[in-house]
Amino acid sequence: MSESGTFRAEAADAGRRLDVALAERLRLSRAAAQRLIAAGLVLVEGSPARKRQILHAGETVAWRAAPPAAQAPSPAAVPLSLVYEDDWVLVVDKPAGVVVHPAPGHEHGTLADSLAAAGARGGDARRPGIVHRLDKDTSGLLVVARREDAYRRLVAAMKRRLVQRTYVALLLGSLAQDEGTIDAPVGRHVRDRRRMALHSPAGKRAVTHFETLARAGAFTLVRVRLETGRTHQIRVHFAALGHPVAGDLQYGRSPRPEGLGRQFLHAARLTFPHPDDGHEVTCSSPLPDDLAEFLESLGLADRQPI
Repeated sequence: MSESGTFRAEAADAGRRLDVALAERLRLSRAAAQRLIAAGLVLVEGSPARKRQILHAGETVAWRAAPPAAQAPSPAAVPLSLVYEDDWVLVVDKPAGVVVHPAPGHEHGTLADSLAAAGARGGDARRPGIVHRLDKDTSGLLVVARREDAYRRLVAAMKRRLVQRTYVALLLGSLAQDEGTIDAPVGRHVRDRRRMALHSPAGKRAVTHFETLARAGAFTLVRVRLETGRTHQIRVHFAALGHPVAGDLQYGRSPRPEGLGRQFLHAARLTFPHPDDGHEVTCSSPLPDDLAEFLESLGLADRQPI
């Protein structure tokens, strides 16, 4: 859920309870929507919403998220797989299925919990040392700061595009191009706030470079390099080409290909200037077993995608 937003009640909303419509629009539980209303964070036509309020067509509903508690995550049992560490930084190989930092519906058991216990520092206390993120069902490499000055320098390096992030993705369909660049702005979807979209009114420039590694039947294996790092950028860009990431139910096709339990997207290589003296650090992560086994089922077991 984003920090704030508005929507206009449509004819189909007339006579519906506000908490029901709000939960549906924001993809929250009804209880969570009721908590927003009770906290005074929802306005209808500029006035605080009432408990059990009924909507009328044409009414404007505005909402904002509850501010996060300013406290560090509690230690949890998400195991850390460290690829690199020193007094300044950690490089973590995140497994699929793990949320990077606390968010509505995922307050505990995140990677941030374990990072805090491992000495991550810098930035928001709820996101200690976290400079960039990966989606829950994307696996691979993240660099994390262990000091406040390391955090500031890594953030600056990200803004200057000095951090190189390379992914391996399997796409649906046979991609015609052997290599290319997708340069199209990505922003929050105007109706579905959990999705991103091309050419959104709030879109920011997004650039994705790709190289085709192999084609196998109805799939194309690609190496992807991010020039920018917008939310869901790779997934949105390739879906717009008509070749969504295999297994991506949000931007792709349902059901998933048989034998693939999640989206085939892995952050395989990470290069960044060390925040101490600027020397280049490069880390690699091989494909996790689930993705490697799916490639093997396609006859691509001998491919070295990194």
